[in-house]
Amino acid sequence: MKDYKLLPKITLWSLLGLGILFILMFFLGGSNGSLEVAGDFLDIPRFSDAFLVWNYILFGLVVLITLCVVVIEFVENWKTNRKKAYTTLGVVCGFLVLACLCWVLGSPAELHIIGYEGTDNVGFWAQLADAVIYACYFLIAATLCTMIWGIVYTKRLK
Repeated sequence: MKDYKLLPKITLWSLLGLGILFILMFFLGGSNGSLEVAGDFLDIPRFSDAFLVWNYILFGLVVLITLCVVVIEFVENWKTNRKKAYTTLGVVCGFLVLACLCWVLGSPAELHIIGYEGTDNVGFWAQLADAVIYACYFLIAATLCTMIWGIVYTKRLK
């Protein structure tokens, strides 16, 4: 049992080390050529694709782990305390409503990206990019409001 307690630490340190490695490769790995933008030549980092794939992997892990934790918490709460289970379900529904709202706010109009000639900046992908940005705005605002509320609530108790 003692060895299993070490596994999360090893996993976290490994992910941190890999993340730092990919960041260093991206910023210090040299150039894959240059791109002319408005008369200036901009370097194209050599390990851009590897860095993006690493971010996709991390995002997928976060989503998978979050869903697993929510399902496990819901099942455990359902067995012991139904009211808590409904609260968990309410939070999940709230996030689904937020995702739908962000999707509706997003626009499928073409994103003008300097030097990009592909077709992934229009339609579904453009709307998805907008939705993710709006979700980040909402979640940052909610985090700040929660922090302020926590400070005010704690001060009021003292």
